[in-house]
Amino acid sequence: MLISEDYAAQNKALHESNSSYGTSGRKYAEFVGSLMDALKSSDVLDYGCGKGTLGAALGREIKEYDPAIPGKDERPVAADIVACTDVLEHIEPDCIDDVLDDLARVTKSVLFVTVCVVPAKKKLADGRNAHILLKPFDWWAGKLTERFEWRMFQNEGHTFLAVLEPKR
Repeated sequence: MLISEDYAAQNKALHESNSSYGTSGRKYAEFVGSLMDALKSSDVLDYGCGKGTLGAALGREIKEYDPAIPGKDERPVAADIVACTDVLEHIEPDCIDDVLDDLARVTKSVLFVTVCVVPAKKKLADGRNAHILLKPFDWWAGKLTERFEWRMFQNEGHTFLAVLEPKR
């Protein structure tokens, strides 16, 4: 299971009530653009796309998936480049392995992922912090290494960035 119905509903409500929730993709457009250039591919999937700011900032149409956004909630197809930015810390603990398996399924060439390891400023309707899966880098490294090979890692303090290739 990628997301429970209750949690999808809470995320949908947060997207609707908070105009800045789900908008961080645009911060990574330059980096994703450099991956597109390096791989000579415009086949991009924004996994957990929120309001779709990555595609808008890239200035091109890309594939988008977000289970809390009507119209973007269909299970995604594979892409050369998968961007999953500021998403994994929002995944329900019981679903993280299924989500990581799904990311491996949809990643043809590279996965660009960012994960924040500190609490969010936003809260869910039930009062929980929006970052419901706060784990240290070592925990994330273990989970990602089960499915991916590391190509690049950058620690930015409260967030890490990584480029990974799926293990085949």
